[in-house]
Amino acid sequence: MARSVGARDKAGSEKVEAVGPVTPAPARRREWLVCVALLLVTFAVYFQVRTHEFILYDDPDYVTSNPHVRAGLTVDGLVWAVANSDAGNWFPLTWVSHMVDCQIFGVSSGAIHLVNVFYHALAALLLFLVLRRMTGAVWRSAFVAFLFALHPLHTESVAWVAERKDVLSALLWFLAIWVYLRYVERPGWRRYLTVAVVFSLGLMAKSMLVTLPLALLLLDVWPLRRTGLGRRRLILEKVPLLALSLAVGLTTYLAQRQSHFVVSFALVPLSQRVGSALVAYAAYVGDMLWPARLAVFYPFVLHLPLWQPVAAGSAILAVSILAVRSVGRRPYLAVGWFWYLLTLTPVIGLVQVGAQARADRYTYIPMVGLSIALAWGAAGLVKRRPGLKPAVTAAAVAVCLACVALTWRQVGYWRDTITLFQRSLSVTSGNYIGYNVLGLAFRDKGRLDEAIANFQEAIRISPNYEDAHVNLAQALLRQGRTGESLDQAAAAAHLQPEDEEVQYNLGTSLAQEGRFEEAIEAFRAAVRLKPDYAKAHANLGSALAVLGRLDEAIAEFTEALRIDPGMAGVREELDGAVEMRQQSAPKGR
Repeated sequence: MARSVGARDKAGSEKVEAVGPVTPAPARRREWLVCVALLLVTFAVYFQVRTHEFILYDDPDYVTSNPHVRAGLTVDGLVWAVANSDAGNWFPLTWVSHMVDCQIFGVSSGAIHLVNVFYHALAALLLFLVLRRMTGAVWRSAFVAFLFALHPLHTESVAWVAERKDVLSALLWFLAIWVYLRYVERPGWRRYLTVAVVFSLGLMAKSMLVTLPLALLLLDVWPLRRTGLGRRRLILEKVPLLALSLAVGLTTYLAQRQSHFVVSFALVPLSQRVGSALVAYAAYVGDMLWPARLAVFYPFVLHLPLWQPVAAGSAILAVSILAVRSVGRRPYLAVGWFWYLLTLTPVIGLVQVGAQARADRYTYIPMVGLSIALAWGAAGLVKRRPGLKPAVTAAAVAVCLACVALTWRQVGYWRDTITLFQRSLSVTSGNYIGYNVLGLAFRDKGRLDEAIANFQEAIRISPNYEDAHVNLAQALLRQGRTGESLDQAAAAAHLQPEDEEVQYNLGTSLAQEGRFEEAIEAFRAAVRLKPDYAKAHANLGSALAVLGRLDEAIAEFTEALRIDPGMAGVREELDGAVEMRQQSAPKGR
């Protein structure tokens, strides 16, 4: 029989009681069976990632082209991980996890992908154990954990190396709930401090965890049923955690503003943001129920048809009203629904970051709420109408089998950049990001005509997209079309003069045209914008060496090697510049 939490004795003091039921031996065997099955099936479906390549979308920034990460665990790297806001976010623990990968495996895509799978499987396992401990329900908890582990929507978080922050933060999210349950069983400052520490680690993996204190309040309503302690006490109990959320949320916002990822309200007014957010909430539910056209990037639509946000907003309002009205008899419906709404709030687009309308990875933790409502709602239906049990059981099994098949196929799309983005372009429209990244993949394969065609299509869709201009310039340069390359580089510099990649590309094109003085200015602008930009320092050194400014060239080559000791060819250029300086020095008597 389950033990209640927060019950009071006759004197009115709170009893200290365990969360969840006393588990008999048969139930423990079922738990072990579920745990083993969950791990085996998850690894079986995702094991194919061992042969997958890195993706040319974020993976270079996170691992393959990041010298701090590729160097493994170093003191300088740890300081950088804490102090930097690269990629427009602050997540030092995620950076450290990537460094550990490179320390152990080197820059090995297969091994690093499997580490993602390992974290994901542990998170699914911990989710099952948390739900089982709170509710005593084995099969409902197993169903929710299975959907978390093997729903196609979650493929992006697991099969993409750059989304290490998702799987790591989710593991810490569920671990924080686990230690919170220990605190609920026996309140005390040491146990509360453990909750705060685990939560802090989660925030350092991904700032989206800022909503955890609110999720804990929902769990206080159901299944912990702690409302008898009073709202004031429950809220005050979460204040230190909310303070941590506020601090990390502000840090992340400032990092995104500094990296120019936050879209100005002048470009996307609040009314359009709200409309897009409402449509995204509804779209995620639709993708959960029918995950047929998933893409790695969904372009933001500036002007949605009015009926879409109106219909989505009406549906969300209706479900919310029904959820509130169900709190007394079916609290799991309200908790599941509001878990979904609340945990999506940081990434729903009210503060628009980036050019995407939504992203599958954002459903990683929020979908747990919908799964809880579905699992416990179905169980409640069976309880009221026992004759439906065979049909409900069969439906649950069919859903799980369908998830296995669909996720296996979805993981396959992530085998390489070309496969992934060709799939994305086939299920979206106006996807200029997709054409740009596909062009990069073709360029790296030496298929320059196809690369140029894709860059041009990206520019046709979004003429002001400076990345496509930069990449087109580089591809044209490799074909020897220096004049056209310089035109594209200049166009990018006009659009985004404060972007280090744009300035670096302009410098490269100018150098190819023999305009070394102008190239030097562009390279200097690049290193001013990003002081640890090793390639820019190296190319600046090359341009200075051509003009005979050897002391300056040596300083730039030395700085490039300090940032990235493994840069190909720079050591030879440095040695050559030193030798030239020695030969040109006046000979002594």
